[in-house]
Amino acid sequence: MTSTRRASWRSRVPPALLALLVCVALTAGSCDNGSDPGPGPGPSTTTKPTRLTFGVWGNDAEIRAYQQMVDLYNAGVTSAQVSVESWPTRAEMEQALAVGAERPDLFMTSRGDLADLAALGANAPLLELLDERGVDYGDGFSRDALLAFSADDELQCMPYGVSPMVMYYNTELIEFDRMAERELPVPPGDENVGWNLEMFQAAADFATRPRNKTTGFYIESSLNGLAPFIYAGGGQVYDDATDPTSLAFSDDGSREALTETLEVLRDPQLTLTEGQLKRATPVEWFMRGKLGMLAGYRSLTPALREDPDLDFDVIPMPVLDGQATVGDITGLCISSKSPDISQTADFLVYAISEEAFGRVARAGYVVPANLQVAASEDFLQPTQMPEHAGVFNNSVRSMVLGPLIDNLPQLEQAVQSSIRLLLTIPVIDDLEALTTQIDEESRVVLDPDFVPETPDPDSDSESEAP
Repeated sequence: MTSTRRASWRSRVPPALLALLVCVALTAGSCDNGSDPGPGPGPSTTTKPTRLTFGVWGNDAEIRAYQQMVDLYNAGVTSAQVSVESWPTRAEMEQALAVGAERPDLFMTSRGDLADLAALGANAPLLELLDERGVDYGDGFSRDALLAFSADDELQCMPYGVSPMVMYYNTELIEFDRMAERELPVPPGDENVGWNLEMFQAAADFATRPRNKTTGFYIESSLNGLAPFIYAGGGQVYDDATDPTSLAFSDDGSREALTETLEVLRDPQLTLTEGQLKRATPVEWFMRGKLGMLAGYRSLTPALREDPDLDFDVIPMPVLDGQATVGDITGLCISSKSPDISQTADFLVYAISEEAFGRVARAGYVVPANLQVAASEDFLQPTQMPEHAGVFNNSVRSMVLGPLIDNLPQLEQAVQSSIRLLLTIPVIDDLEALTTQIDEESRVVLDPDFVPETPDPDSDSESEAP
């Protein structure tokens, strides 16, 4: 990957499409210069265009954004026509493909699925295809995002969206100015910078008002919920960053991070009770104005904006020894079975361009992996909440990507009950025993062939025999 590849995707796009994209970039709408640009270069009118499919997942608003982007491409290209195939969730898309649905020519995937794709040979490597099209991905995309979709000295898929966990907070329940007036610990200066666990606890206390039935925060009882605090406290979630055989909750660094964190997270006065969770989801409590803070991702933003009475902002996950968070990266992959990989590569280059991705970013659901789009108003949307949308971009830099585990749902299920105990028991007399238990439970999934050593009950008596 070098910065010398300056011939942009525009050199591959017919003038009609390029004119439309320039118009969209300048006006965020349609334009008419009063003249017919005429047909662009391409196959003759008697040649049928190549039919390509674009596989994505998301809710109706997300799918509309992808469809609009595809419509613009189709309007300016005569050699290919793309249709969108969509599913409500990633899991439903993967399930459909698993039972025999044809894989789309260009399809969205999670980084967590990369190992499966490679094992199936389902994707076409991209380095040569992008090099032929002069794509300057070395400058336009973060190194970490590119590495996340690299394997076997190849770029397997192109990074598209990044999803770091941040902390959403209700700005009416948590007012940092008023807290500062009361000499409570608050984030230094701009909330975009960050805060520590003491400030987080103070904000939770400030938001918790029994008379108004408001609660301080909610952190999910899961690996994902605890992971940012473990990493920020200097611990590790897994015993190996690439090929784990166990969780690492019982390691000294992890246990110290948990000891510090759980002192706050287990406080029953500051978090949602089991009864409240049975009546409504954490997101519903937040939208009702009854929850001060909620850890979540950018995809939550559009739903929160729908409530005109809700004022909210975002701030990074709390700092312990350092800044850390977790998240996922989505990528766009070319199917190895696409009937025309060259045409599909042309569409991929268009889809990751600033002009095309800017249109998708305006829907508000995704943090763009394209650095220029991430820094643009298409994503930051300064006239809408959250005010500090740059927090998402900053949090990408501290995002810890876990190892690629193809059976992550089974791992979550194996340790779910014990992790729930960590977050719900007000006082844990033996944290060492519980964290050791969590690690042992994880081995059932991560290292199923592991056989723990058991002491021989006869060994002592035999050694003492004359």
